[in-house]
Amino acid sequence: MPRRLTRVCRASFAGVPFLVKDLGQEYAGFPTSNGSRALADDVAEGHALVTQRFLDAGLVIFGKTNTPEFGAKGVTEPELWGAARNPWDIARTPGGSSGGSARRSPRAIVPAAGRQRRRRLGPDPAACNGLVGLKTSRGIGPYGPQTGEVMFGMVTQGVVSRTVRDSAALLDAIIGPDQDAGYAAALPPVPFAEMITRRPGTLRIGYSSSSAINAHPDREAVAAVESAAALLTELGHEVEEVSPPHDDEALARDFLTIWFAQLHGQVADAKWRLGLTRQSLRGRHAGVRRARSGGRDAPADPVARKRQRLHPRLAAFHETYDFLLTPTLATPPIEVVRSRRPTDSRAPRGWGEGAGRKAARSDGNARPAHH
Repeated sequence: MPRRLTRVCRASFAGVPFLVKDLGQEYAGFPTSNGSRALADDVAEGHALVTQRFLDAGLVIFGKTNTPEFGAKGVTEPELWGAARNPWDIARTPGGSSGGSARRSPRAIVPAAGRQRRRRLGPDPAACNGLVGLKTSRGIGPYGPQTGEVMFGMVTQGVVSRTVRDSAALLDAIIGPDQDAGYAAALPPVPFAEMITRRPGTLRIGYSSSSAINAHPDREAVAAVESAAALLTELGHEVEEVSPPHDDEALARDFLTIWFAQLHGQVADAKWRLGLTRQSLRGRHAGVRRARSGGRDAPADPVARKRQRLHPRLAAFHETYDFLLTPTLATPPIEVVRSRRPTDSRAPRGWGEGAGRKAARSDGNARPAHH
């Protein structure tokens, strides 16, 4: 049995203003649009478990944040709500799919906001906006009861905040036993907020700025990795440059296959649950339609197997290294006008409307995020 982590001081965030994401964080009595016009009136009958835990912690939820339609893109520009923009440069994207959460946090509206994290390609909201993002392991953050585990556990619940301290304390507020979870992970033996005060000892860290997806990352991305590696060395850790333990292009194809199949399932479920017609869904963004088409044509059994392909290599790598340090983005956040082009939803080669296109390409921004 996983150790049960007691969540002490349940109202530790009493009175703190907070925003939940308009995707996977349902609030009873209010719509959860998933960024889609077709779901604009889809009122939640009950709170999502993660929303309830935010409320139990004393957070005051007063709104929802923008998200790309069905969370399908790495930029936040749904037709329903319009484009979210980067607070540091409004001509650029705040990333996605939690772009609305990241857009609000650094502008003194709220100190943190709800988000989901996924193994992904494209602009990461925390990196785009200079915030703290942490993807927990599968089975730690709660999902449900409206939906179960998403993308075989590659999507997890969490927050985006301004400080490591705030992220740690907020994660302590939401993690815990979930009797409806499809997978139960061992919970940390002590709260995250306490864990960050402890010295980690000497860590062995491998770093790399090379990528098969983007052969020439922006020099700022490379400099950020090298600067972090130098700082970690100065702090006494063992740091060395390594070759990536996996094939980036294969990772991109496998990830997009699973992502698009998940998107097809989301749309199909909405049609069945709400009795939507093909006509009512016709306004979906072109990139979403193309991605969903690819997911419809993806062979079912290989989708379930693809997530296992990289596990042995990564497990072997982490027998030697505690962490793999890489750029989060290959380029600075792209411009909003440019990101309107549906080029970051290209289906894997050989099936769907994206057949014959290079799956890994994403306006030059694509890079797997490793945490």
